[in-house]
Amino acid sequence: MEILWFLIAVLLLGAALGPFLLRRRGGIRLAAPGSPDAADPEDYGFVRQEALDVRLPGPDQDLLDVLDVVQRTQDWRAASQLLAGTPKEGEVRWQRVQSFAGAASLELAQRPGEGGRWLRDWRSESPKDAGGAEVHAEFLVQQAWRSSSSDKDDFRIILEEAKELCGQAALLAPGDPVPYIVELSVARGLGYSRAEFDQLWAKVIDRAPTHLGAHLVALHYLSEKWHGSRAEADTFATHAASRAPQGSLLAALPLFSVYDHLPDVILVNSFYRSAVLTRAVEGALFAVHAARPDDPMLAHVRHMLILFLVRSERWAEAVQQIAAVDGYVGALPWTHNPDPAADYTLHRNLAVAGYEANGGSPATLRG
Repeated sequence: MEILWFLIAVLLLGAALGPFLLRRRGGIRLAAPGSPDAADPEDYGFVRQEALDVRLPGPDQDLLDVLDVVQRTQDWRAASQLLAGTPKEGEVRWQRVQSFAGAASLELAQRPGEGGRWLRDWRSESPKDAGGAEVHAEFLVQQAWRSSSSDKDDFRIILEEAKELCGQAALLAPGDPVPYIVELSVARGLGYSRAEFDQLWAKVIDRAPTHLGAHLVALHYLSEKWHGSRAEADTFATHAASRAPQGSLLAALPLFSVYDHLPDVILVNSFYRSAVLTRAVEGALFAVHAARPDDPMLAHVRHMLILFLVRSERWAEAVQQIAAVDGYVGALPWTHNPDPAADYTLHRNLAVAGYEANGGSPATLRG
């Protein structure tokens, strides 16, 4: 019986991975690193796996400069100044709050009891600093999701503390949507009722009606895996996309809903060419083309497109998206993997292999 189950498992694994490791039409295979047939990422101007930045979805030089200072000196003041000068409107403040919180969380994981001291000092030395309160709340949210499971007492205790901090941050920063966006993650973990969620969402929408990041966090709450259903999530995403103003990346939200509801194992090769998925991909591509080049959420959409374009075997389009964001992997879908850089690099290699098998080259990409 054990042998039978082993054979079934092998067949399922082969069916799931087969489309990515071998394409019948065109015979696309991944060459081993160092092989004469392996594409050199530097030929395309791509960054090698070990140098990919897992902290950010795309470039933010001001943030990187401040993170370097803060982590080198363990002095929080530069982070406080950057957030104080970051407008409440738009998406940049939310992303920077996430990045500071993520940096402190990573430091603590690497050096338990010592890492992230600058955040503790920030909160103790300047408790009325709105930016510090927001970063601390987001830090607790990330700690809860990373260090425990949702059925554990310590998970709820950490999120209850984060909820209290969100309330403090909201009082310190009137009109700022970030405390309420952070609380959306708390709502998912603590299982807010639908009425409580709707009240919280109304506060977000009042302050930032077209905030894609907020919609992404709300979408997780509404997903089938948490407190909604696929139909509810799809309706939420479709409505947001349909009322998105010209140039808004909200038009890409249905693709994120598709991602949230991907089955664990996909045995049908045509799944990634289905009408629903194709429509979502086309909507996201339209949003990318219509968006401002400096839209801070553009990289998030491009990263998600890379996953689906590769799995749909749309190699040239995938390589174009990779060329636009390469160097940074701090975004979905890669951050759902314990090694985001490795997951991204696998998809990048597949895209390049498919691109070259169909006549593409570094010269044609640049052309």
